[in-house]
Amino acid sequence: MTTDVTIIGAGLGGLTLARVLHVHGIPATVYEAESSPTVRSQGGMLDIHDYNGQLALEAADLMEEFRGLILEGRQAMRILDPDGTVLFDKADDGTGGRPEVQRGELREILLDSLPAGTVRWGHKVSGTRALGEGRYEVTFAGGGTVATSLLVGADGAWSRVRPLLSTATPEYIGKSVVETYLFDADTRHPAAAKAVGGGSMIAPTPRREIFAHRESGDTLHAYVGLSEPQDWFAAIDFTDAAVATARIAAEFDGWAPELTALITDGDIAPVLRPLYALPAGHRWDRVPGVTLLGDAAHLAAPNGEGANLAMLDGAELGKALAAHPDDVEAALTAYEQAMFPRSAEAAAFEGAEAHGADSDNNTAHDLIAAFTRHEQAQ
Repeated sequence: MTTDVTIIGAGLGGLTLARVLHVHGIPATVYEAESSPTVRSQGGMLDIHDYNGQLALEAADLMEEFRGLILEGRQAMRILDPDGTVLFDKADDGTGGRPEVQRGELREILLDSLPAGTVRWGHKVSGTRALGEGRYEVTFAGGGTVATSLLVGADGAWSRVRPLLSTATPEYIGKSVVETYLFDADTRHPAAAKAVGGGSMIAPTPRREIFAHRESGDTLHAYVGLSEPQDWFAAIDFTDAAVATARIAAEFDGWAPELTALITDGDIAPVLRPLYALPAGHRWDRVPGVTLLGDAAHLAAPNGEGANLAMLDGAELGKALAAHPDDVEAALTAYEQAMFPRSAEAAAFEGAEAHGADSDNNTAHDLIAAFTRHEQAQ
């Protein structure tokens, strides 16, 4: 294959694509808006599934490195009522079907697997345009352009590449999460640490829920979900940590103190994360020389599949390009025809992190039933 691949975005999906292409001897360049790989935190833990994310890592020839990142015991899962009663408590079975790793460490092994200079940091895309005959120009905010005949948008929810293919834009799903962190949890926050247990914990109710997991270094990372319009959150001053914490905690009045401690005892200022999604079943007609992967293609409400799907997208696209070295369009067609139904199916599953929080069915008992059905279907 003589065409260089231009990838926008150095997230997990874009880096997996670059790595799989490298394994097959295909050159690629990744342009990333961030100024360096360490300029910001890369988020919390990810469970990497044996039916998608791990398949991507196998294609990238990085399974050995991946196994070295696994946090033992973190596949444990528990479901609590708001009063703190543990209704479901599943230990880590050790099978490795959904092992947990830190997102930042996973990204690091992907970066380390690429030739020096593959990722061009500090290149924020300000626009893209078609030049005709399947070629595209990418313009960067800091100045400069690059022209390419194979452009891949791996640039997330607000992709600058997507408009070349689709007029769809993400819409607010009616829910936001507030992130908190509790450090040195076993010694400084023992009640909350006991409630969360050794892996993940969710306490769901209609319109309100608390999801938390135990990360490395004795850290609890919580996502406090509230189904409210954006105006509701706009009325809260998140620049004042104490005010924002008190306002969010008030929505959980009457909940067990070991659960509300995940809000009130946070060791950083609470961080608001509005949630957006592209239209269900988002797809586009084939356009020569350009495609999308990950959230740029199929942003959905959080359900534990996003990072896994992005990585699988990257791996499958890389394999398709390697399988059709003299026919890029055949490769892109094969990739998209498999990706569209795969992402639509994944978005339809309601997992622990997205169980229809605005629904009357978002209760501990309903969530346990959903988990049971899902496990029986495996």
